[in-house]
Amino acid sequence: MNAALDSDSVAQYLADHPQFFEEHVGLLGQVKLSSPLTGKTVSLQERQMEVMRDKYRMLELRMAELIRLAQENATIANKFHAWTQALLRERDPATLPRTVTVSLREIFQVPQVTLRLWDVNPAHAGDWYTAGVSDDARLFAASLRAPYCGSNNDFEAVRWLDDAAAVQSTAILPLRAGEAAFGLLILGSPDPSRFTAAMATDFLVHIGETASAALAALRA
Repeated sequence: MNAALDSDSVAQYLADHPQFFEEHVGLLGQVKLSSPLTGKTVSLQERQMEVMRDKYRMLELRMAELIRLAQENATIANKFHAWTQALLRERDPATLPRTVTVSLREIFQVPQVTLRLWDVNPAHAGDWYTAGVSDDARLFAASLRAPYCGSNNDFEAVRWLDDAAAVQSTAILPLRAGEAAFGLLILGSPDPSRFTAAMATDFLVHIGETASAALAALRA
């Protein structure tokens, strides 16, 4: 008496004998399966085609997503290039902070942008970008090893923006000369999803580094 075969044994047998359906071609048309797409009964061949079409569709979606991301990155790269050019065209160090913030706001369409610097040359000590910086803000800047992106948790730095009450999400970038923080660059938006903790920060890091290099001329 033959031992009863369970489904695992059958599956293992077919895996071990790939020539089985070559030797029993007629079974390909006789075996019937339930299609999860249509709910109808289809042949093994038809079911295999459905699986292949589904895999192809998933690959198409993945490719479309990669193309979209590449296009978004190219757009951001072009904006970053235009912003860098604006900084290079600015010859007057005294107006450079305004150029940094205004060009960021216009080129990247960020609703609100501002910055604060400290340890600047005495000739610039009374300028707008040095006002209202507490010791806590300096400590916060020193602690930032990467841009902060996320909700506005009533940060002192966000209160430097013109309409801080409207800011729902923010990006705060440390400005550094070597390891020493000498300022903060703040971007604010009323859109809660504009800056999030899950977003990539590669371009924000580049913006912070470029702004730091440009504004270093104002340091003492």
